[in-house]
Amino acid sequence: MSLEDLHLNLRNLESEDYPQLKTLMDSIYDDIGGAWSKLTIDKLVSEFPDGQILIEDDERIVGVALTARVDYDDFSNPHKYDDLIGHREIILNAADGDALYGLDVLIDPSYRGHRLGRRLYEARKDLCRSMNLRAILAGGRIPNYYLHAHEMSPSAYLDAVARKEIHDPILSFQLANDFLVKRLLHKYLPEDEKSQGYATLLEWNNILYEPAERIIESRKTQVRVGAVQWQMREFASVESVLQQVEYFVDAVADYQSDFVVFPELFNTPLMGLTDQSDQIQAIHFLAGFTERFKTEISRMAVSYNINIIAGSMMEVGEKDRLYNVSYLCHRDGSIERQSKLHITPQERRDWVVEGGDELQVFDTDAGRVGILICYDVEFPELPRLLAEQDMDVLFVPFWTDTKNSYLRVRHCAQARAIENECYVVLCGSVGNVPSIENLDIQYAQSSVFSPSDFAFPHDAVMSESTPNTEMVIFSDLDLTRLKLVRSEGSVTNLKDRRKDLFDLRLRDWSWKSGSRQDES
Repeated sequence: MSLEDLHLNLRNLESEDYPQLKTLMDSIYDDIGGAWSKLTIDKLVSEFPDGQILIEDDERIVGVALTARVDYDDFSNPHKYDDLIGHREIILNAADGDALYGLDVLIDPSYRGHRLGRRLYEARKDLCRSMNLRAILAGGRIPNYYLHAHEMSPSAYLDAVARKEIHDPILSFQLANDFLVKRLLHKYLPEDEKSQGYATLLEWNNILYEPAERIIESRKTQVRVGAVQWQMREFASVESVLQQVEYFVDAVADYQSDFVVFPELFNTPLMGLTDQSDQIQAIHFLAGFTERFKTEISRMAVSYNINIIAGSMMEVGEKDRLYNVSYLCHRDGSIERQSKLHITPQERRDWVVEGGDELQVFDTDAGRVGILICYDVEFPELPRLLAEQDMDVLFVPFWTDTKNSYLRVRHCAQARAIENECYVVLCGSVGNVPSIENLDIQYAQSSVFSPSDFAFPHDAVMSESTPNTEMVIFSDLDLTRLKLVRSEGSVTNLKDRRKDLFDLRLRDWSWKSGSRQDES
């Protein structure tokens, strides 16, 4: 059959199709009894019409997938084919079942080689997703086992097929279509002499499934973020900085955004209100405004109904230690914090800033997010630890002075998006303020990065700003695409990690008598 002669059409099976279906099933299943009766097919079509799918070529049926709806708990455990069959060979279809059960997939032998089986499997997966069902289950025959039964056990045969040392026409195809073998079934279909009664219990997991009781409470899957590329400038007062912050919060909220993010140490120009000859005194002066900023920005989060990543600000902790801290101001009024963990030489030298000890993923009403301040994103262990806690979006407020400094942050941030299969939002500041120490020059091009796969932009850049210009960038993030790329992407970085060779953990630290004790 040449490609030029094909006129394929995918549609649902109807009762009138039974004569052609019977002919096809009799020819393929001649070794296990042939076709289902017309009564069986009519009942299946009547009870679950969407599950019965065929491919026709100029009205000739050349491929069929028959499917039932079942309870996952009943059929994800050992069972027999007869458990699906009731009186008079009626297939027991559960109208409120939470899983699909693949009964048959058969292709006309003269049409093999055109990947019609894969097309039917994809249609069945689409049905599972659209119905919000938990999984597709199937009992898979292993019809080539009889050729090897004298030299290997059924389990050894499954291993050999999985390693592609042996080809099995059914199991090899199912493995190639992302089904996993859950267990070996004994006496599944006793009359199946080629499989010698054995079968595999196969499962394809719908990663988008949401239990019915959770649908109302489920988080958004479409998330809009706005990043403020902030102009560093001289400010005459705290009020003038807060006024500028509120201007941007208002503007971004007007576009129904879920998050707005500001850069690292965005309020640093307030150091210009004090004597800068002593930089340590000046930075502590700046830290004195942090509580007010937290209070006011939290008020904005509630008033404008938007989650705010409040860049970062200096915070004075115990024993007068100074930390660089980012605050997540939720729109429900709660506030959470993430300290910068790795301190740059400049921060240590000029301001005596110390690194924090805690790392966490934050639950929000628009996904699970992490925050790493500037330099921290250059340490790949941190985003990986966050990814292991199912982070969706990583926010990176940063502050860099030169382009090479900026590019270190940018390239590392984009690598983190790819290797951890998440979105990364990079937000920095621009402008020159020569009158304030350490604010002479800034360089930034705020950006939003994605994983690098077909579901995302070809360069894995969702959006980016004009360099060195005060502006806002927006990006719509589809969290569903993250689930798909993690499970079914061209590569699956997180899933393919060699945990048998290496692992990664975060030590638990506590402060005792001024020293940190390793409790791990």
